[in-house]
Amino acid sequence: MALEIGSVRYDEEFVLNSRGMKLFTCKWIPVNQEPKALIFICHGYAMECSITMNSTAIRLAEAGFAVYGLDYEGHGKSSGLQGYVENMDHVINDCSSHFTSICKKQENEGKMRYLLGESLGGAVALLLHRKKPGFWDGTVLVAPMCKIADDVRPPQMVISILRKLCSVIPTWKIIPTKDIVDAAFKLPEVRQQIRENPYCYKGKPRLNTGHELLRISLDLEQRLEEVSLPFLILHGEEDKVTDKSVSEQLFNVASSSDKTIKLYPEMWHGLLYGEPVENRDIVFEDIIGWLGSRTHLGNSRLEMQQKRMNDVSK
Repeated sequence: MALEIGSVRYDEEFVLNSRGMKLFTCKWIPVNQEPKALIFICHGYAMECSITMNSTAIRLAEAGFAVYGLDYEGHGKSSGLQGYVENMDHVINDCSSHFTSICKKQENEGKMRYLLGESLGGAVALLLHRKKPGFWDGTVLVAPMCKIADDVRPPQMVISILRKLCSVIPTWKIIPTKDIVDAAFKLPEVRQQIRENPYCYKGKPRLNTGHELLRISLDLEQRLEEVSLPFLILHGEEDKVTDKSVSEQLFNVASSSDKTIKLYPEMWHGLLYGEPVENRDIVFEDIIGWLGSRTHLGNSRLEMQQKRMNDVSK
C-alpha cells in the first residue's frame, strides 16, 4: 500500500522473519529529494510504528530523511500473541536483519544510518549497536529504557515470585503495574487515541514479556560504558516510566566521543507525541538539529567516519 502525505510517500509491507512469523514493516520517504540519511525507528513497549509513530516519521521525512519502522513480534500488526515477547534477542535479530537489508540496497549505499528509539525502543537501539558495533552512525534515544523506573516496577519479592512462574504460565497477564498510558502521556487526547488504537496493547504485562524487559534493562544498566556510537539522549525531567538518572549515567560513562544529553523541565515520558505542540517543537528541533549537523548530503559514510576518527585523534 502506497500513500502520499504532502511531500512524503508512505508504504508498508509484511516480511517473514527467520522463525516464519509475519512482521509488519513501513517506511516514509521524501518525495521530491534524495534522502539525506536513513533513520530506523524502534517503538516502545505495547506501541507500534504506523499509527503512534506516524507523526514522528512524517516530521523526520519532511526534514529530508528516509524513515523505516518495524512492529516487533506480538506488537502492532505483526504476528504473535498481542503483548507477548518470548525472547528479546529474537526482537533484536528481527530488527537487525530487516534494517541491515535496507541499508545494503543499492540506492542506500553510502547513506548515513541512524537509529531512533523511544522507551523500550531506546534499549532496542542500544542492543542493535551492541550486536553490530561499527554498523550504525548514531542514535537518538528518547527516554530510553535502560532501567524501569521504581514507580512502575513491582517490589523485588513480587519479581522473584513472578520469575518462578514464567516457565509455567509465561503468557499470563498478572504483573501488577500502574497504568503506563496515564503515567507516560501528558495530553488526555493522546491517552484516548492510544486506548482506542487496536494495535496498542493495553492489558497488564504478560509474565515472560515483563521478565524479558527487566532482563535487558538490567543488562544494559550494567554495561553502559560499552556504548561507543554517537548519541543524543532526550529525557523529560518528570518522567515516571523510565529513569532519567540512568540516562545521565549513560551520558557520563559511555565511551562515545560524540554524546549529548537534553533534559526537559516539566516534560513527561512521551516526548514525541504526548506533549503539547510547543514542547514537541522543542524536542524535534533538537533531534533534527543533531541529525543535520552530522549528516551532509553528498558525503559518504566513509568520509564521515574518517572525519570522526580525525576529530577523536586531535
